[in-house]
Amino acid sequence: MILLIESATSICSVALSSAEKIIALRELPGPSRHAEKLTVFIEEVMREAQLEFSGLDAVAVSMGPGSYTGLRIGVSAAKGICYAVQKPLIAVGTLEAMAWGMKREAAAGDLLCPMIDARRMEVYCAVYATDLSEVEAVKPVILDANSFDALLKTRTIRFSGDGSFKAKPLLAHHSNARFTEAGMPSARNMAIPASKKLKEKNFVDLAYFEPFYLKTYHPGPQGTNSG
Repeated sequence: MILLIESATSICSVALSSAEKIIALRELPGPSRHAEKLTVFIEEVMREAQLEFSGLDAVAVSMGPGSYTGLRIGVSAAKGICYAVQKPLIAVGTLEAMAWGMKREAAAGDLLCPMIDARRMEVYCAVYATDLSEVEAVKPVILDANSFDALLKTRTIRFSGDGSFKAKPLLAHHSNARFTEAGMPSARNMAIPASKKLKEKNFVDLAYFEPFYLKTYHPGPQGTNSG
């Protein structure tokens, strides 16, 4: 039983999973809702499953990149629960989890490019194969009409996430560019990678773990880590 917390973007999402299956989910889009809704959603999914916190096997948190404020709130909540009931903490890359959501719609040979909106024309993104191996590492990209040209010449790339809304008008001329909402940030997409890490006992240190901000924090809209 894993409590899943996704707060890296404007979507506040909490789920409870067992054997990679979601058994309770609460989520709400909208800026600056994490402080208001996150603990409420945690209590609601635990109540729905009739589970005490002591019955958890682990807590998994989306580790970034993403909103500085959202990441701090999510990681603080996850650490607090882990400390209180002596459970391990699992960190799942935000873009990796998004790619797991995209995988359901992908065909063999496709590439997956989840994108998180940063500032102006910048996004945080990575490129994965359908087996979730990393083709291009997580990085900030300033979008233009030539972005991803080398890969798009020979491969179909599926783009998703709130950053893909900025990419779509720029890349629509590429016949190999596809856009989907399957990879929008959600705690439900964390279930499989979190379960794998639980089986491997791949935990992070409660005392020293920090979110992956990718860039130095400068305040932007809704606390976005705007670089």
